[in-house]
Parts: sequence; C-alpha cells; structure tokens
Amino acid sequence: MFKKVLIANRGEIALRVHRACKELGISTVAVHSTADEDAMHVHLADESVCIGPPQAAQSYLNIPAIVAACEITGANAVHPGYGFLSENARFAEIIAEHSMTFIGPTADHIRLMGDKIAAKKAVSDAGIPVVPGSDGGITDDAEAIRVAREIGCPVLIKAAAGGGGRGMKVAQTEADISLALSSARTEAKAAFGDDAVYLEKFLGQPRHIEVQVIADSQGNVVHLGERDCSLQRRHQKVLEEAPSPALSAEQRSEIGAIVTKAVSTLGYLGVGTVEFLFEDGKFYFIEMNTRLQVEHPITEMVTGLDLVKEQIRVAAGEPLGYNQNDITFNGHAIECRINAEHPRTFAPSPGTIVDFHVPGGLGVRLDSAAYAGYKIPPHYDSLIGKLIISADDREACLARLERALSEFVISGINTTIPLFSELLQAQDFRDGNYDIHWLERFIETQQDES
Repeated sequence: MFKKVLIANRGEIALRVHRACKELGISTVAVHSTADEDAMHVHLADESVCIGPPQAAQSYLNIPAIVAACEITGANAVHPGYGFLSENARFAEIIAEHSMTFIGPTADHIRLMGDKIAAKKAVSDAGIPVVPGSDGGITDDAEAIRVAREIGCPVLIKAAAGGGGRGMKVAQTEADISLALSSARTEAKAAFGDDAVYLEKFLGQPRHIEVQVIADSQGNVVHLGERDCSLQRRHQKVLEEAPSPALSAEQRSEIGAIVTKAVSTLGYLGVGTVEFLFEDGKFYFIEMNTRLQVEHPITEMVTGLDLVKEQIRVAAGEPLGYNQNDITFNGHAIECRINAEHPRTFAPSPGTIVDFHVPGGLGVRLDSAAYAGYKIPPHYDSLIGKLIISADDREACLARLERALSEFVISGINTTIPLFSELLQAQDFRDGNYDIHWLERFIETQQDES
C-alpha cells in the first residue's frame, strides 16, 4: 500500500480522496493555488504545497509544478480526482516516469478512450453496442451527407476529443449539415486543439445510462450497476440516481454483463464508467470515462463499496477480493449537484458563504469542502457540494430528499437548491418519466412563469 498520496485536485473531490486515504492509513499531500490557501483539504492534509496562481493553467494543470510537489514531499502516488489532469494520458506517463503510481488506468487506456472515434471502434470490437454513424472522422460536407443518408436525419456531429457538450452540433436535415459540421469543427479546435469530428444518429428521446466498473491488475472485473444521468442542462449533469427507474432487472444484468466482458477484453485497470444512450429498450455507447465520476457516491450508497478506497487498492496492486456474485444492490440513491449559480438563470455566483447549515439524519450525506466564511472563487467550477440521499426505495428517497433540501441553508451567494425543490414538484420527475432533454424544457417553463 502507498505511504503518501498527493491529491492533484481541489474542492470536494480533494477532500473526498483525503478522507479515503486517512482511513487506509495513508498520509496525504494537498496542492493548491493561491486562491485555495484556505480550502478545507489544505487545512486537513498532512502536508500542503502551493503550486501557482489562481488560473488553472498555471496551477492545477501545471504538470511540472505538481511533479515538483511530489518530489519535495516524497509522495509515491498521485490521485487526480476528476477534471483537471484526471484524463491526461501524458500526465499519467510522467508520473510513472518519475517512479510514482498514477491512481487510475494506464496512459494507453486514457489515450484510447479520450479519442472518441478510436474508443467507439474499440468497444464495438469488444461487443458493446454503438450508435449508428461514421466509421471514422468526417472531413467534408459530401462525406457527412453520405453517412447521414445511410442512417437518416437528424444526425449529431461530435468532437473526437470532446466532452461536456463542446464540439457537438445537431443537423436536423441534410441542409443543416454544412453549417453544423463547420461549427462543430471550429468549436472542437478552440476547446480541445483538435478539429476532428465524427457523425452519429441523433436519438430523439433517450435516457443517459452509465455503468460503473472496476478492474484489478489480476484480470478481475465487476460492474457496480448503473446510474441514470438523464437530468442535464447543456449536456452537463445536474441530478443522478441509482438504479435507473427506466431499467428492468433483466436489462441491468444484461448491460452489466456486456460491459464487464468488454472491459476485461480491453485489459482495463481501475475504475471506469461506460456511458450509453438508452432508447426503446436498446443501449448505444457514447463514451468511456477513465476516472472517478462526480456522481460516484450514489453507487457507493446502493452497493456499500467505497469506490475511492477500491481505486487506491487496485492501483497498489491488490486484488478486488470479491466477484460479481458478491455485489448486491440495496435501495435507491439520488445525488443533487449544488452549484454556486442562480437557480433560474444559472449565472455563476462566486463570493463568501455567510451561513452554511447542512441537512442531516439517516440516509443524508453531503460531499462538500465548503463552510461558513469560505469564499467561492470565480476561477473554477461552481460546484459547492453534492447532496446524496439514500433510502429503501425511490419513493422514500424522494421524500427524504425533499426534507433534506428544506433544511439546507447557504446564504451570501446564489445556489441551485431551489431548482431541486421545484423539480420535486414535477410529476414527470416523480414518476421517473424523463429523458436527456426533459430538464431543459422544464427550466424553460419555469423561466417563462417567473
């Protein structure tokens, strides 16, 4: 097991990793920008190193500064959290070159899954169903129109190196393809430095279903069920739940088995998430995330496994110690992403938190690094924390969530807490009757009424 882990991240995920390390008897090193010198993970870590100014490019994305922090403190492993450098293959390679362990998959798997075109081919060859579309990149209008005629419009043009909805454009008809292709390539180049794009069939009312997997270095792989991440705004997840109210036990078992077999075939190591669009009873691969997901706590709540500890253990070379038959799914869990944003306009709301009262009680968990007096900086993601609710079933989970939201107090800044309270009044949501477009329609309706 590792003696000292450097946490190459900030906010709630840095604190989450710190807690797992301490329970495993591992010393921690926090890195931080000058804007985060008063962050909770910095106060709690055994050691801390300032790695640069507030701008992420000069601090949390500054690989030489992070490596120097490792060498100064004698860390023998690095946990990247999510975001920032967590899916940077070169960073993983550099960590290995400095005789340290990157707590995550191999650089080769990060690089493979970071290229959406190559990833789609690899998982298709491994037996995972994919969305009909181009076999590779699309370079001109004529090729895009040819593929669109084969699979039918509307089509979705996506950045090969994409993520977070950037470099993604819908063409409803053939006449829209030229502009959509040009726009997607321009946006992809600006966001990722790579204008490669590909084309897929656009699904009208799908759900976003993702399957959590974990694999050790001895070739053991298990899946930990699915999460429903369909409640999204501008392709960004807002609320997630496990299990999905849209899947039957048979469908859950079927897709889990397919994913487990494919991940084993690929020789993957560590935690990973295979994401799908699900429509009319069929699964279509979107991408594989080679890192810990923001929404991992709901899987923890229904399986009883600590995913961060498991991630650390398999990175240290330990076997899983269980097989698929040992994994059971109990109850229901929902996660709400509480952001420092206006609940209607979603304008960022950095500033100082004045009051901070956290809900409690059975089945209520908050993953957050915030506290009264903490200043939300304007330089990073607006996530304040994640409210995670678990109960015996979905109906009880919704009732507990409603109660917890009514107790949650954050003053001094705007937050998205009121949005979730409004969501709970929507019958479609309470019935589990929603798709990836539903939340945006709901938000538009709320804005029109205000």
